[in-house]
Amino acid sequence: MLALLRTRRWIAFTTLVLVAIVAFGLLSRWQWQRANEKQVQRIALEEAASAKPSELSAIVNQPPDWESMSVTGTYDLSTQVVVRQRPQDGRNGFWVLTPLQLVDGRSVWVVRGWLPANSSATISPEIPDPPSGQVAVIGSWHGFEQISAASRTGLPSKMVGAVDPSVLPLPGDFDGYLRLTTSMPSQEVLVFVAAPQIDDTMNLSYAGQWLLFAGVALVGWYVFLRREAKEDASDTAPV
Repeated sequence: MLALLRTRRWIAFTTLVLVAIVAFGLLSRWQWQRANEKQVQRIALEEAASAKPSELSAIVNQPPDWESMSVTGTYDLSTQVVVRQRPQDGRNGFWVLTPLQLVDGRSVWVVRGWLPANSSATISPEIPDPPSGQVAVIGSWHGFEQISAASRTGLPSKMVGAVDPSVLPLPGDFDGYLRLTTSMPSQEVLVFVAAPQIDDTMNLSYAGQWLLFAGVALVGWYVFLRREAKEDASDTAPV
């Protein structure tokens, strides 16, 4: 077998196999890192969802995304808008975004829920009215999005392309928005925006598969080498 490995053909084949094994190893490592990142995100999301809500009006520093917040105020339906291209449950739809006027005079944007797109996504749907009077809201906190240049213009009235203060009717007094999870009194018609389902098992599976491919490449290289060595030995054996 050593003699075969010194031939030009087997040097090239061995180099190819080694490159493939290194590539498979790097791909496995990348998938493992992605799984770890998703696991951190999933744990942070679960901890934030189970934590006691903080009072939004009392915050000083910017809270992290998904932190649970509570706030009391009155919805301003005159400036509410919908955010386009927000799919959920396999359907295209809109987020209904309404400013909430706090008792201290400040305002915060609240994603009250999801509305399916029953017609063209470029036609503003009829926005259900929010509960009247004072409401107590609990929701997850999120930093503002940044709108793309293509979504900045050409949209109908009361429709925006992102939760970006530069395209909202009111800037708001907080550097972010709430995604509603509970409301008192409750609201009807709208569907709550679903939290993302973060699954790291698929990445772990891919990491294992790439390692398996590396093992198959190594075993295949050895099997071919041994078989050719046996064939050469039988060809040169005395009759």
